This record gives sequence, structure tokens and C-alpha cells, in this order.
Amino acid sequence: MTQIVNDGTPEMRGLLDKGRKRLRNVGVIMLVLGIFAVAFPFATTIAFKTVIGWLFIIGAVGHFYGAWNAHTPTRRSIDVVQGIIFGLIGGWLAFFPLGGIVTLTVLLAIAFILQGLLEVLMASRLSQFPGWKWMLFSGGVAILAGVLIFAELPSSATWAIGLLLGINLLSSGFSYLMVSVAMGKVSKV
Repeated sequence: MTQIVNDGTPEMRGLLDKGRKRLRNVGVIMLVLGIFAVAFPFATTIAFKTVIGWLFIIGAVGHFYGAWNAHTPTRRSIDVVQGIIFGLIGGWLAFFPLGGIVTLTVLLAIAFILQGLLEVLMASRLSQFPGWKWMLFSGGVAILAGVLIFAELPSSATWAIGLLLGINLLSSGFSYLMVSVAMGKVSKV
């Protein structure tokens, strides 16, 4: 791991200050977005789902472009089929606001449960090391979150994705701000 040390030169001080300001700005933006996401989880869920839909639509355009430029009929037909699939999924997610929320929430719950099971398995393998109980705890929390999301379906679909995205934005924004503060202390040395 490389450690950056402020050697006192104006160039280094300028680099540290520029990086610190950038991290601070990104952190503040993420905190503000996180607050809005937690305050309005349903609107965040719809917005997030719509963005995913548009990403699929862009992917469909890419597949159709690939089909247009394909040199073999097999490659062309594969790209056309993939483009159609991506386009249908993207259109469904982007243009039918309530259509894919439950599906995405189910996938989220499944992902939490699988992650939790893997962490519990890792904890059992790491039981001879200090701190293994934290891994076990984390796995239990992930499994519990997945089960609670499943238990509250379909109503959890209106808040789960938006709330979890908001918590993630708050956590990341806070960590960016803390790194920015630490960089400020280094740049003054």
C-alpha cells in the first residue's frame, strides 16, 4: 500500500487541497441525496428503477449497433435477440413505474439472504480467529433483513430499495467527508 506524504512542496499541498475539496463536495452531495432518499423512499425506488430501465435501453441500442456491424449471421442474430430482450426489460422498467418494483425487491431480498448465508459460512470457517463473531452477526443481520423484506411483500416494495439506497448514500457521503477532514490535517503539515 502506497502512503502519500505531504513533503511540504506547493505542488503536493495543492494536490492534497484539490483532492480534499473534491471529496468534500462529493460527500456533501451524497449526504443530501441520501437524506432525500431516506425521506422519500418510494420516489427514490421509482427513480432508481427508471434509471436501471434506461440503462437497459442503452444496452439494447448497443446490441442493435453490434448487430448492424456484425460480420457473421450468427453474431448478428445473437445481438438482435439480446437487443430485443434488453429493450423489453428496459422499456418495462423505465415506462411502467410500478411494474418492476416488486421483482427488484424480491431480487434484493434474495441477495441479502444469500449474502447472509455466505457470511455465516465464512464465520464458521473463521471461528479460530478473533472477530469472527462480527462476521456471524453481519450474516445474521443480512438474513434477517432479507426475510423481513420477504415477509412484508408487496408493501416492502414501496420503501425497501429507496431506503437502502438512501442509507448507502448517507454512509458513503459521511465516509467521504471524514476522509476529506483527514486530508485537510495532512495538507497543513
